[in-house]
This record gives sequence, structure tokens and C-alpha cells, in this order.
Amino acid sequence: MMEIILASGSPRRRELLSQAGIDYIVKPADIDENTKETLPSKVVEDLSKSKAIAVSKDNPGRVVLAADTVVAFDNRILGKPKDEEDAFEMLSALSGRTHQVYTGVTIIDEAGNVNTFSECTDVEMYENSPELIRSYIASKEPMDKAGAYGIQGLGAILVKSISGDFNNVVGLPLAKVYRELYNK
Repeated sequence: MMEIILASGSPRRRELLSQAGIDYIVKPADIDENTKETLPSKVVEDLSKSKAIAVSKDNPGRVVLAADTVVAFDNRILGKPKDEEDAFEMLSALSGRTHQVYTGVTIIDEAGNVNTFSECTDVEMYENSPELIRSYIASKEPMDKAGAYGIQGLGAILVKSISGDFNNVVGLPLAKVYRELYNK
């Protein structure tokens, strides 16, 4: 197994790579995360590619993996909440509805070949009461999460079902990444 460079500081992505037995070192990309793209799938692909290229320039001949994840509702990207009221508005809007989580992934191999793709997972939320939403917000968990929830934590109590890759919602479509890395 080769050691890859993970162009991300995300603890969730580190956990997923470790879970799959993938050796990696962390070198987060330092880029301005702006894009001209507007469709969620294209936004995450563009940002993951920018991150991978930035890290690859300083690490030629090394495999670089970069990813970017967004939560989208009605094709509008929901970022991290600005404050508790913003988190409440987001979670109330998602309540009883289905939204999408997109992760864009770019892998640059030792020869400099660039492979970019995205994965989409549908997430259906329960009809969550205002009291439950406020209780969840009081945990502070939603404050650093896109869409104001973390499915791998306490936020799991809000989720009714998913259609697609669970790990994609966490931040990395692990099975697909593994296959792309190792041609499996």
C-alpha cells in the first residue's frame, strides 16, 4: 500500500482513511475556497481539484487526495451556520424533507494524472419538532457542520433514512475512493 497525502485537515476524513487501512500524511491545502461553479456537484469537484493541485505542486511524484463536501437543499448550498438562529432555520427547513450531500474528490497520482469525481447521497430527515432542534443546537455539535448537523454524531437522531453512501455524508465516499486509489 502506498502512502498518500491527504489535502484536508478534516478529522472525519482521517478516521475514514484509517478505517480502510490507507496510509496517509496530512497536508491541508491553503487555498481561497471560491469557485465560479453553481451546481453543488460541480462546486465540490472544482474545490477538490483546486485543493489537490495546490498540494501536489509542493509534492511532485506523490499521490494526493483532496475532497470537499457540501449539503444542498433545493440546489442551494447550505454552509456552516453563522449562529444558533441560522442553525435553527436550516434544520427547520430540512425537517421532514430530503436533501443531498455532495462530496467532490480529486486524486492526483504519481505521474500527475488528475481524476476528479463526485458522489451524491440523499438524506431524509424526520419531521423534527422545534424543541428537538433547539435541544440538538444546545449540544453545539451543529455549529461547525455544513447543513447544521453531523450524521456521525448526535445529529443521527434527526435522520430518517439515507439513499447512497453513508460515508459520503460523513465527508468521503470511502469505497469509491479506495477503488480509485487501488484500481479495485
